[in-house]
Amino acid sequence: MELGIDSFAAVHVSSEEKRAEESMKALNELLERMQLADEVGLDFFGMGEHHREEYMDSAHAVILAAAAARTQRIKLGSAVTVLSANDPVRVFQEFATLDLVSQGRAEMVVGRGSFIDAFPLFGYSLDDYNELFTEKLDLLLKIRDNRRVTWSGKFRPALHEQAIYPRPIQKKIPIWLGVGGTPASFVRAGTLGLPLMVAVIGGETHRFRPLIDKYREAGAKAGFAPEDLKVGLHSLGYVGSDTNTALDEFYPGYAEAFTKIGKERGWPPVTRHRFDSQTGPTGAFLIGSPEEVAEKILRHSEALGGISRVTFQMDSAGLSHEQVKQSIRLMGKEVKPLLG
Repeated sequence: MELGIDSFAAVHVSSEEKRAEESMKALNELLERMQLADEVGLDFFGMGEHHREEYMDSAHAVILAAAAARTQRIKLGSAVTVLSANDPVRVFQEFATLDLVSQGRAEMVVGRGSFIDAFPLFGYSLDDYNELFTEKLDLLLKIRDNRRVTWSGKFRPALHEQAIYPRPIQKKIPIWLGVGGTPASFVRAGTLGLPLMVAVIGGETHRFRPLIDKYREAGAKAGFAPEDLKVGLHSLGYVGSDTNTALDEFYPGYAEAFTKIGKERGWPPVTRHRFDSQTGPTGAFLIGSPEEVAEKILRHSEALGGISRVTFQMDSAGLSHEQVKQSIRLMGKEVKPLLG
């Protein structure tokens, strides 16, 4: 099982006068953590895409390219690319270039995103939410699989025998479909034979089994072999020296960040009781000692019928650079060997 990290390039800016300086420092620290993840043997580092003040991942391919120059083995990808608000041609070109820079380590996780900030920014209507993604995913896959593309759609000018460069080192850049809880998204991933990355940021992880079964059933019906239908799990996670320390370090920043998001979405404020309910044996959060986190990952894998990759999202909890680095060390040196 692969183990990795997803980051949103979080930044805390104390004042507008210090924004550039503090943003530069945060990005340099992020690259240091990406390099460390490679050194301790983690398998994947993903960068999200947001267009918000608290995250600096709006140009995530640029960050990944910078990391490629400082790493040797770790796979580098998006988590996720908001394909609905992007041009698939440019997305492919950026990640094909990343594949060349990284010598064949680029991947994509594409989705519609859990935030809607990209839609008004790039002039798209939320009324077209589903149609945009369907059309753009179709074009992206055609570009990946064909050097010359003939295609037409509603939201982008048509292409006629258009050659698209550069081409990556990998014959096919892996494209995972990032999903939340919409059944149609699981079925679509299976029908297309795409690996599935399931974001579980609350509730009980085993409750996603019926949706994952739909994915595998759709894939089998479309003629794909079971080994082609990979399932990944993205969850909030943090490894500490012991479970109580990990929980106490993670909770304050998590509560602040998700209470703020909750105000935008109509959620109630975060409480310690609600937080603790997510950290139990079946809860979504992967927070605790190395042994407890590894046991929980294996339990989730069994409950979901087998998973190929687990990625942790840590940097939305306001943890210090040193805390995250120590967690990365524990993930690579103590958690990963326990996963087999």
